[in-house]
Amino acid sequence: MDLDHGGSVRRCSRSRDARETSCGGRPCAGWRAGTHTESPSSSADRPRDRGPAAAPVIEPIALARKLIDIPSPTGDERAMGEFLERELAQLGLSVRRQAVERDRFNVFASAAGRPRVIINSHIDTVPPWFASREDNDKIYGRGACDTKGVIAAMIAAGERLLARGVRDFAFLFVVGEETDSIGAKAANVEFANLGSEYVLVGEPTESKFARASKGKKMISAINAIEATDWGSHDVLGKSTVNVGVVRGGEKPNIVPASAECELMFRVVDDHEVVRAKLERLVSRFGGRITMTRGNAPQFMVVPQGAPSTIVAFNTDVAYLGNLGKPLLFGPGSILDAHGANEFVLKRDLIAAIDTYCDTVTGLCQNSIQTFF
Repeated sequence: MDLDHGGSVRRCSRSRDARETSCGGRPCAGWRAGTHTESPSSSADRPRDRGPAAAPVIEPIALARKLIDIPSPTGDERAMGEFLERELAQLGLSVRRQAVERDRFNVFASAAGRPRVIINSHIDTVPPWFASREDNDKIYGRGACDTKGVIAAMIAAGERLLARGVRDFAFLFVVGEETDSIGAKAANVEFANLGSEYVLVGEPTESKFARASKGKKMISAINAIEATDWGSHDVLGKSTVNVGVVRGGEKPNIVPASAECELMFRVVDDHEVVRAKLERLVSRFGGRITMTRGNAPQFMVVPQGAPSTIVAFNTDVAYLGNLGKPLLFGPGSILDAHGANEFVLKRDLIAAIDTYCDTVTGLCQNSIQTFF
């Protein structure tokens, strides 16, 4: 296996892992228009000559490490976007930038005029960045599971789809998911009339399709917070709240004139219901609240017979409603994201290629059933 990050990302000459099976429309082995700017290209970016039954060229483990080794903290995703432009152009796709703000842009790549399925993930990560490494079982590094490993699996699946003649899909890689979802919001407006029917979003869901995700509400509350019942749901369970930041005072022996805390709610009710409860609460103490952002709980499409789960984290799904029915799936666990030892299991990344390939094929060919 070639793990030389300085060279091309290519497969080794050894036989393929048994888990890397052909997709070809069979059920997966794991679960039986707007204005754009063309991206720059050069002779080095010419599509690979694949032929009708070309063997895979992309080596997903090496690709994942190359992606990890490009720092892309939220707000500084340019280098990552430029790398993806080149990589997707090598697949023979038409690659375009969607301007978001200043020098930030989403990357859109398609093989057909009207893609039926959009394959999406985010290219930003939380700080701090640290480089990739690997052992026999895992790939480590910032973004390994959230979501550089996901993107590597998606691109490898795209290569297989094209080799098998499946072309009515597109890639959409966006900026800003870790903070305000600015990239997803921009894409949702610009591609609203694209005509896509499904958007397959990649996040670390432990290799299960997410049926639902809790909503999000971020608030700065001044002077008082008291525990209360924030709501419950038959599927999602209870709303939760985390006191993430507390500020106030000058010295430990002086009662502060004021205090402030920042809360993250994972809500199962409409976030305006949570806001109203909190406003009533803090008004008793002369406090005030400021909501910085929020969205309601989300419910996703799941392929019939696929393993599924409920996730307690927020994603861009809430902001991509114009692009089609949402699916949410990816290798890795959110419990391993954002930490100093972030990783994704190699076997999960490889298996995800099959799942992405089979899911997109089934959706494009109407050969799999889905349910909410």
